[in-house]
Amino acid sequence: MNRLGVNLRVVAALGRRSVRQTFRRPQLFAPILVFPTLLLAIQTGGAGGAIELEGFPQVNGFLDFMLAGAMVQACLLAGNSGGIALAVDLEMGFTDRLFAAPISRFAIVAGRLAGTAALGAVTAVWFIAIGLIFGATIEGGVAGAILVLALVALSAMAFGGIGAAVALYAGRASVVQGLFPLVFVILFLSDAFFPANLMLEPAGTIAEYNPLSLIVDGIRELVVGGLDAGAVAEALAAIALIGGLSIALSAVALRRRLRLGA
Repeated sequence: MNRLGVNLRVVAALGRRSVRQTFRRPQLFAPILVFPTLLLAIQTGGAGGAIELEGFPQVNGFLDFMLAGAMVQACLLAGNSGGIALAVDLEMGFTDRLFAAPISRFAIVAGRLAGTAALGAVTAVWFIAIGLIFGATIEGGVAGAILVLALVALSAMAFGGIGAAVALYAGRASVVQGLFPLVFVILFLSDAFFPANLMLEPAGTIAEYNPLSLIVDGIRELVVGGLDAGAVAEALAAIALIGGLSIALSAVALRRRLRLGA
């Protein structure tokens, strides 16, 4: 129990450091909020008439529909920024000093993921506030907003594991930065910004089976439809799938780095 307590304190301390590090570096924090916010404003202002299309889901407004996509985009960028920050720590030798300390090696990665989850929660609060200010309605009420916060935070942690795995494997921030274009490709091949049933093929089919679509749909349902246990359960299942895979990849990359000492 004492060792568990030590590791939990390590995770908490590194998580706080990760959040502070992100806020202190505009190049890490700005993309997490600026890009999704600008895209949300542009798409809401330029494509708001899409809600009149036949087959478009019933929503109070296009902003309500778009909020979930903006949150998931911010989560993906938070995971990428977390991976970049971890790679910078590796390049500077900070992580190597932690490896030499008498603590669990994976607690070091878990601390980074905890910080990424906290950033995800911050972005959820940001976009909920923007939505409410500009006329969106959270149909799930206070309970729905809390569930949105939880889903976004867990999503950010899951995506952060992928960034951490790449950082541990490559050890260079430039390599992790190369994931940035892939974030948009994966995101636009989901129903984050447009209903899958209205997309052209093969994009529609890809979006239907994209795990991101399940996460977006779970968050969106809380915004536009209300509390829906089925949608939330599907979103949690998709998060668990991505998170399990990303943590497994991080563990493999961590063992490789410790074995090679590079």
